[in-house]
Amino acid sequence: MALDSLFTLPSEYEDLRASVHSLAEKEIAPFAHDVDEDARFPQEAFNALQRAGLAAAHVPTEFGGEGADALAVVLIVEEVARACASSSLIPAVNKLGSLPLIFSGSDEQKERWLRPLAQGKGFSYCLSESSAGSDAAAVRTRAKKSGDSWILNGSKKWISNAGFSDFYTVMAATDPAAGAKGITAFVVEKSDPGVSFGAHEKKMGFRGSPTREVNFDNVELPDDRRISEVGEGFALAMRTLDHTRITIAAQALGIAQGALDVAAKYAQEREQFGKPIFDFQGIQFMLADMAMQIAASRQLTYAAAAKSERDDADLRFYAAACKCFASDTAMKVTTDAVQILGGYGYVSDYPVERMMRDAKLTQIYEGTNQVQRILMARNLPKI
Repeated sequence: MALDSLFTLPSEYEDLRASVHSLAEKEIAPFAHDVDEDARFPQEAFNALQRAGLAAAHVPTEFGGEGADALAVVLIVEEVARACASSSLIPAVNKLGSLPLIFSGSDEQKERWLRPLAQGKGFSYCLSESSAGSDAAAVRTRAKKSGDSWILNGSKKWISNAGFSDFYTVMAATDPAAGAKGITAFVVEKSDPGVSFGAHEKKMGFRGSPTREVNFDNVELPDDRRISEVGEGFALAMRTLDHTRITIAAQALGIAQGALDVAAKYAQEREQFGKPIFDFQGIQFMLADMAMQIAASRQLTYAAAAKSERDDADLRFYAAACKCFASDTAMKVTTDAVQILGGYGYVSDYPVERMMRDAKLTQIYEGTNQVQRILMARNLPKI
């Protein structure tokens, strides 16, 4: 059996990685500190990503996008997150918000919303509510039939890029008594009468990505805004997360790699007791463990991306596994990076304290890591 190319990315993917890495270093990283410090949207990153066709690269070519596959999107998110985690939410959220439309929408609906997305609009995902986080089926936002239209009332909590995005996939209860089988998916536009946004959340990390409540007050939606069959929205939401959790793993992977980059360079330059601290075995062991865990996360995440592209039967396990493992790794690696830098790691002169704060969210959103372990246990792979 030939092993010359096994577990090696084809050259076109490596070329993509190099291209995104160069863009991120030149046009995103220089603004990362200020984006976090000022809790402002990373407009420079958005502009650079949009010019390069990377802000929504997953959009199929027939609707004006790049048609990037799941692994390509992973590489984009990873390399952007390596420089600035907040900026990596631009391509990640655009994919999350629009994937239900790609999976279930008609060609007319795709043309209506995917083409503007490829041209620079944003697309967010509205599932979580104040009382419906891990228990996503408990949504209280209600869409009630009224003639040929639906009247939408309620609110969604912790919505990434809320206010910036133009389009929102909203999961609403159309038959509250039916639980998970009574939820339907709609596309809501920011300009729709009755749509409003809450105050910006003050967050530990990812400060550059606006997180706000989205409110719906008697928002009238014609039936052509419905992108799932009535009552099939929850299944569509869960299918979407099976694919997009892999981009969260990529995000965590990028954060971890960025922290290792800083820590390894610092360890070579920082001298104590007359020699670089890299020469001390305690530091070497920490760096070795960091690199080992990142390498393992990368292999698992890339394997899950390939399974996402093929829509393999064991995708749910692998999506949960890579998201859980990579985000736990990111938290461990960034914490160790702060430790290696010592006092410098604890202040904002170096980016590792920001990376540590950012890493924490990857263990929480798109399903906490406790939920991921439940999903893994319920979907154990058969070998």
